[in-house]
Amino acid sequence: MILENGGGLSGSLRAENGYVWRCVTDTVMGGVSTGRIARTVIENRSALRMTGDVSLRNNGGFVQMVLDLAENGSALNASRFQGVSLVIRGNGAPDNIHLRSPDMDRVWQSWRYSFKAPQDWTELRISFAEFQPHRTELPVTPSRLARIGLVAIGKEMRADLALSRLELIEVL
Repeated sequence: MILENGGGLSGSLRAENGYVWRCVTDTVMGGVSTGRIARTVIENRSALRMTGDVSLRNNGGFVQMVLDLAENGSALNASRFQGVSLVIRGNGAPDNIHLRSPDMDRVWQSWRYSFKAPQDWTELRISFAEFQPHRTELPVTPSRLARIGLVAIGKEMRADLALSRLELIEVL
């Protein structure tokens, strides 16, 4: 199940699941980080690219590109899948992938996996079991996925992360 296919350079941020990728920064909480996402081509690959500057001023510290996986407040049942596969490239800065459930009632709650995307295109295959709960007691529950996000977070840095493919996978 492909969630983002690079779908041409029309400028559309719509994923194959029908939802639109969005850029969210810490300005929603008073921070001053900046970010944007755009479709682009890098080394002959169509990609979605997030760029920006993460600042810790005003208790801030994140830039992210997020995709809803189900309609308002509901969940995608991904229990038949074992994890996610991403084809990414970046600037070597620390990044995260966050999963959220509609059962999480605080914006800072998520299940997280940290990585550093190299400057060359790389496929990451991440089992749901590798995600760690962050500020939640809820165990990772693939049957209750509401949102996925790629996040530059927690330290002053230049965010630069490109995504060529993201899919839920049945076999790791």
